[in-house]
Amino acid sequence: MTAITDTTATAQRRELGVFLRSRRERIRPDEVGFAPGGRRRTPGLRREEVALVAGVGVTWYTWLEQGRDINVSAQVLDAIATALRFDRQERNHLYRLAGLQFGPTQGACSALPPSVRKTLDAVSPYPAVVLNERYDILAFNEAYCRVVIDLDQVPVEERNMLWLNFVSDAWKCSFVDAETTKHHMVASFRSASAEHVGEALWQDLIEGLLSSSPYFAELWERYDVAAPSTRMKTLEVEGFGLLRIDPVNLWLSQLGPLRATVYTAFDDETEDKLRRIVCVS
Repeated sequence: MTAITDTTATAQRRELGVFLRSRRERIRPDEVGFAPGGRRRTPGLRREEVALVAGVGVTWYTWLEQGRDINVSAQVLDAIATALRFDRQERNHLYRLAGLQFGPTQGACSALPPSVRKTLDAVSPYPAVVLNERYDILAFNEAYCRVVIDLDQVPVEERNMLWLNFVSDAWKCSFVDAETTKHHMVASFRSASAEHVGEALWQDLIEGLLSSSPYFAELWERYDVAAPSTRMKTLEVEGFGLLRIDPVNLWLSQLGPLRATVYTAFDDETEDKLRRIVCVS
């Protein structure tokens, strides 16, 4: 497991406190058995109410939200997650921020082997792309360039799926459900960022997106967390109309936290359109 520096640990504790506050402010007092009346300075639950429901000390919970360097156990975190009605992704995010992720840390992949690139080419006419946890685009096939976005024309430093979705206008297609797609992407990125709080590459990307996209900033402040999605997507490509895409995620675990996403056809009509778009001379 990679050692965590003091600076990174401090940043993670601060992020943990912000995350907990954002979650308790979303819960109405009456949802957990407290009277809704009375004057409240902030929305949602008070710190002492969370502590009471979780069965922990008020002072200890206050210190946890303040980002103090205190000992936390899986048992106590689980009680807090239950009190705040966390789902599985939110619970996992809480554990990561608290430094309680178990298991070996995968090494980052600096270069993809030729076999991965051959695989992407072999799945044509299905568009395919390889992403890391930061949504950096590490590889893609020609079908992706023809259908989704011509990444050969995008500078290497801008080949990041978040940057392209929130800042760039280089898309060849348009996602019919673009708002939901962006919302889920930010939530997935937020979840992955728990293991990289304070890291320069991650921080630079976050700050760049916050300063360049008010909509990203709005979604980022929601503190939603989620796993990468495989739900059906509908794309509109000029001259071909709607394409119904069924994404498949292939996890390249031997290379680190990388995934290859292949846009398979959801129906025969989309299959035919993909072949006409991609398999042209």
